Amino acid sequence: MNPNPDPSAGPIIHMDGVSKWFGSFQALDGVDLEVAPGEKIVICGPSGSGKSTLIRCISRLERHEKGRIVVDGTELTDDRASLARLHSEVGMVFQQFNLFPHLSVLDNLMLAPMRVRGLPREEARALAMDYLARVQIAEQAHKFPSQLSGGQQQRVAIARSLCMKPKIMLFDEPTSALDPEMIMEVLQVMETLALEGMTMLCVTHEMGFARRAADRVVFMDRGRIVEQAAPEAFFGAPRTERCRDFLGRILQH
Repeated sequence: MNPNPDPSAGPIIHMDGVSKWFGSFQALDGVDLEVAPGEKIVICGPSGSGKSTLIRCISRLERHEKGRIVVDGTELTDDRASLARLHSEVGMVFQQFNLFPHLSVLDNLMLAPMRVRGLPREEARALAMDYLARVQIAEQAHKFPSQLSGGQQQRVAIARSLCMKPKIMLFDEPTSALDPEMIMEVLQVMETLALEGMTMLCVTHEMGFARRAADRVVFMDRGRIVEQAAPEAFFGAPRTERCRDFLGRILQH
């Protein structure tokens, strides 16, 4: 895989005037965003700014009400065939690990490749073990999620998504539920994915990760994209007062 974004290939994600409401609250307000294949984007902003809603709309966990979202050439609609195609191409990692507690780590990873992609059991097992090795947790394959630390469970969740061989990975504050000492082990896995060229959108307050791994940082407030730039410009010379205030607060911690 090419570790560099390829704008010439056209956007792998295209959002045009996307709006979303929860009752009377407007969570997204006319969002325009294009993501090139292989691009790594960190989305940041204050609580309630629409960050998580944006990536949940891309994964169709939330349905947008205005505008267009096109993912890998397919416009997101209620068509079941297009939704099935989307879910096979887009992996998502949440704050909570969402592992099946009654299944071993290995069985958690094998489930979707067998049921969705129709892989034979032995092929799915080999695939699962390969990805567990890539996130440096293969020795835990036969344990249950409750026997693992939070950082280990999140690495299992990342490996589970990778077993579907997605073109795009979405991360919704993947380290926010972890103890501080466990955060780095998860960020290291994500940085490896970034170096391998995976298209990634990550909602996070880990600004060190944004500096190291992102091609672009997107700042949201009140459902809108207020500012976006490469990390050097974003951190070194933010253009808006709102962004400067946010960075001043978050970089103090």
